[in-house]
Amino acid sequence: MSLVIRQADTADLPAVLALYAQLDFNNGNVLSEQAAQQIFAEFARYPSYRLFIATEGSVVVGSYALLVMHNLAHGGTPSAVVEDVVVASDQQGRGIGRQLMTHAKDQARAAGCYKLALSSNRQRHAAHAFYESLGFDQHGLSFVIEP
Repeated sequence: MSLVIRQADTADLPAVLALYAQLDFNNGNVLSEQAAQQIFAEFARYPSYRLFIATEGSVVVGSYALLVMHNLAHGGTPSAVVEDVVVASDQQGRGIGRQLMTHAKDQARAAGCYKLALSSNRQRHAAHAFYESLGFDQHGLSFVIEP
């Protein structure tokens, strides 16, 4: 497999949105391309928020977003959060997700992060098993509220 992982640009957004539209990812709910472009432009306002894609040739087969957050706690050491990990349904089981997460871990390590965190919906048991197979441990509890 000749997988290339690189930072996405606006031309990649239609392919990323197609990944997000998969029923097993977001139940087919997806932003319009125009709305996605506006939000993607906001990424530049964060010093360390990036969208990465995995490609085989010219085909986008996976993606994830990574935010490196600077901290006043933990001795000023940053932490990283990975979000929106997705692999094309017909490409799952080929190691693409594993390579994406290795890439995320390498990015967090290069940024000097003390941890790389992610959250996953409680119902996504296969995703949990996947993350555990990569060495992720369940840590603490995650709480959410609609603002």
